[in-house]
Amino acid sequence: MAPTPLARKTLLAIQPLKRRHCAECRGGPLTLLVVEDSEPRCLDCADLGHLVFLPRGDTALTRRAREGSGLSAVVVRLNRRQGRYERQGVLVEEAALARAEEQCLADAEARARRRERDAARRAMEDVRFTAAFAEEVRRLFPGCPDERALAIAEHASVRGSGRVGRSAAGRALSAVAVTVAVVAAVRHTETPYDRLLMSGVPRGEARRRIAPAVEAVLRAWQGPERRNDLAV
Repeated sequence: MAPTPLARKTLLAIQPLKRRHCAECRGGPLTLLVVEDSEPRCLDCADLGHLVFLPRGDTALTRRAREGSGLSAVVVRLNRRQGRYERQGVLVEEAALARAEEQCLADAEARARRRERDAARRAMEDVRFTAAFAEEVRRLFPGCPDERALAIAEHASVRGSGRVGRSAAGRALSAVAVTVAVVAAVRHTETPYDRLLMSGVPRGEARRRIAPAVEAVLRAWQGPERRNDLAV
């Protein structure tokens, strides 16, 4: 009966933010350390000194190098602002990294073509979504010029921007999210809001000053049949 394979444990190596020395050999300051028994140890004392560092960034290379390495560790560093450790790369055996690099070179063309297909698919999805967003702007604000509706949609729906069009509500084309995008566009392009901010006027006060102008544009774009009270 074949022996049951052991579960693969994730070992961690830390990039310290402060000067630390090895509790075992007293070497340092350490660029990488492993915590054992609540004390820092250098890679050599932790029996990881023969591994090489592979920075994060190439997912395929990292996956293959870790899979081919009998011993490996994930390298992390504390992000004080976020209050969590973030992955910086991995430590792997040099031979495993070399094999992984050869494998990635062998299928680089195929992976490049796949990335191109994925990029084209995402671009087509973005075009369709922007068109749908612009159509919803025109439905809610029939007086909004077509070119403005499209410009608002393009700005709000940029992938990875974090803008309202990429929120869950925005992707669902909720009336609230679309209206928020329109209000923001009017605020920045139809009023002196940006100049007020640049002159040192607090944001709340600047919004109060330009609120009548924003509301006037929105009501004109809504038309008499769709006028509702809007928070501007």
